[in-house]
Amino acid sequence: MTAALRVLDAGPLATVQGLGRLHAQRYGVALGGAMDRFALQAANRLVDNPLDAAAIEITAGNAGCELLAPLLLAVTGADFGATLDDEPLPAWTTLYARAGQELRFGLRQENWGARAYLAVGGGIDVPRVLGARDTNLAGAFGGMDGRPLRSGDILAGGTAIYDTLPLTGRAWPTWARPPYTAQPRLRVLPGPHLDLFADDALAVLCAGSWQIGSQSNRMGYRLAGTALPNVESGNIPSHGVVPGTLQVPPNGAPILLMADAQPTGGYPIIAVVIAADIPLAAQLLPGDWLHFAPTTLEEAVGAWRKLTEWQSTPLIPDGIVEQLAWAAAIDVRLAP
Repeated sequence: MTAALRVLDAGPLATVQGLGRLHAQRYGVALGGAMDRFALQAANRLVDNPLDAAAIEITAGNAGCELLAPLLLAVTGADFGATLDDEPLPAWTTLYARAGQELRFGLRQENWGARAYLAVGGGIDVPRVLGARDTNLAGAFGGMDGRPLRSGDILAGGTAIYDTLPLTGRAWPTWARPPYTAQPRLRVLPGPHLDLFADDALAVLCAGSWQIGSQSNRMGYRLAGTALPNVESGNIPSHGVVPGTLQVPPNGAPILLMADAQPTGGYPIIAVVIAADIPLAAQLLPGDWLHFAPTTLEEAVGAWRKLTEWQSTPLIPDGIVEQLAWAAAIDVRLAP
């Protein structure tokens, strides 16, 4: 692969991410990967990549890059008012971009959104480490030398534009996306350690409003709200945890584990956010609010099936973008 883009501004945090290192968890390595796995897979599908292809996760916007080659691209996830050469760029749509054009991301729109995903046809090409290209910030490996992207970084990727131009103009239907909102209600199943909490602790968790603290990151969200007192104040033997786990340390302030969480933990688990609602949590920033709601295993399975159906939904043509695609095709064929 050749040089695909140059980072002009990485914003607060931008990293190369895919779907993580599931098989490396046995070695104590975090799952990692995209915080909003649905949005990353949608971006990859729009540009005809494998669903786990590496893309760029842009946190909180204010980022930009220069395209170094003709590329198919798609931007999904949070709406940061993306533009291509100062013209609005349609989100959740397969687009063609010329070499030399600048792609820019602003701030969140309509008071929601934390992470956008930029996928290019052929994927972002960085070395595989432990079987994946994803950036592990805590371990300082993967992605671009295990660190956030920064101005001046050049990323390789892309594929032959002639082979992929017919894909331009496809859009992801609005109805087939997670119900992103500024203050989501995340459905939870009871955790395995309810006997270590007061009898009404789960009800208190689901009745309250919780704010994401300033010390939150990709590993987990520290939540501020009504304290959840433990019956036992000490730690318990370490056990396996997954993204979505709600651990409660002795201070009673829950921690919602996210993509970069460690594979094991020692705090009691009061509840677990169902997998179908993790994309909603992934689109939150420190200072945002969220709520929890009890659910059943049957509802959790049904929600996952619906999310899976959305991931394979037929893509729809966009007439305006189709016209732009014809112009792009002519432009490529006339290029020297």
